[in-house]
Amino acid sequence: MDSDNTQILFGFGRIAAALRAGEWQAAGGHGLVPAQAEILSRIVKAPLRAADIAAHLGVSPASASDSTAALVTKGLARREPDPADGRARLLTATDVGARVAQALAAMPTPLAGALDTLSIGDRGGLLRALTILIRALQEARAIPVQRMCATCRHFRPNAHPDAAKPHHCTFVNAAFGDAALRLDCGDHKQASAEEATALWQRFDAT
Repeated sequence: MDSDNTQILFGFGRIAAALRAGEWQAAGGHGLVPAQAEILSRIVKAPLRAADIAAHLGVSPASASDSTAALVTKGLARREPDPADGRARLLTATDVGARVAQALAAMPTPLAGALDTLSIGDRGGLLRALTILIRALQEARAIPVQRMCATCRHFRPNAHPDAAKPHHCTFVNAAFGDAALRLDCGDHKQASAEEATALWQRFDAT
């Protein structure tokens, strides 16, 4: 491993430590652990099946089940029938759970403050680099597939000549730049394998 990668990995390690500390502090303030807080932040946007929750978290179904059961016991979530499949159940946030999720999202963290110091150009470069890294990790099956622009059928990379806003999202019908790339989008629609390959080739062309 070359020294450049060593330094990058060290930097990611420091950032990961800051993230973990912030997650424990924020979740603990509401009587939760980070996994429970993350599930709550997802189901407040849209109800999810247990299998989807496990996939998003990258954990075993049993582990995801323990976390969801805790949220139900705390009155922050409830299980409801899935309209698309009577045999399945969806986990959805209660009104109390929605308020807790909102409070968690609004909590300031040292890392968020640090990110605010980045320029638009630096933010775009960082998001682009993270997109490339996450895709590589997904290809290696080291992490679950993420709901990011680069795998979404709404994404049109490098569709415009404007260097500041070269990309286009057909869902909102708007042009945007690298600084607005999404790594986790609630409106994500998974592209087929063939579509995703074509999207990546166009995205990676610059």
